Amino acid sequence: MVWTRRSFLHGGLAALGAAAIAKPDLASAASYFDGTSVDNGVTFRRTNFAVIDKQWHRQVVKYFSTEPIGTVVVDTRHHFLYLIMENKTAIRYGVGVGREGFKWFGRATIDRKSLWPRWTPPPEMRKRHPELPESVDGGSPKNPLGPRAMYLHRDGVDTGYRFHGTLEPQSIGKDASSGCIRMFNEDAIDLYQRCPIGTAVQVLPHIADQADKTTQVSEGTSVE
Repeated sequence: MVWTRRSFLHGGLAALGAAAIAKPDLASAASYFDGTSVDNGVTFRRTNFAVIDKQWHRQVVKYFSTEPIGTVVVDTRHHFLYLIMENKTAIRYGVGVGREGFKWFGRATIDRKSLWPRWTPPPEMRKRHPELPESVDGGSPKNPLGPRAMYLHRDGVDTGYRFHGTLEPQSIGKDASSGCIRMFNEDAIDLYQRCPIGTAVQVLPHIADQADKTTQVSEGTSVE
């Protein structure tokens, strides 16, 4: 599937429902959190990375690309997001991507960023899921966007797609969203700090073969 006008419009209408609508199994979901952290005055549940497969942990990898330094490239097939760095390296993040029928590929730019964003499901999503609220305030424990959102635009138009956090860390590494790119909350905060307005984004179905062996970056460690 390529980014066509039809897919662009379809995705734009649906993508704000980036969180899976199905309710998670709370008993198993609880193990994916370990205590709380505070960010800009908001307390949120901290991801328990001890139970997360290490392949989804934030890492520095060898990366060969013709894209400029600072570009974000997403490999939807293998569920990785790469932020291209200097010296043929990239920071690699594990992500959740669109489930079947909501996948999209193409180029965009980060034209807006929001700290603890408000979530407003589009009318089409609320028609499919009338139990959804009209909106959820930023910082709410029920807000599926988490602590950060980076809004993807194409030719000056909001695509409806975002990079953002998640209420369901167990969904990272899966096809689970309505098109948006989910990240661990800690990774969404990290990427937000590294990507200024205007950051170029390329979403591809398969680019993992360009990456080599990885070197793990501990939580909070700077690789700059």
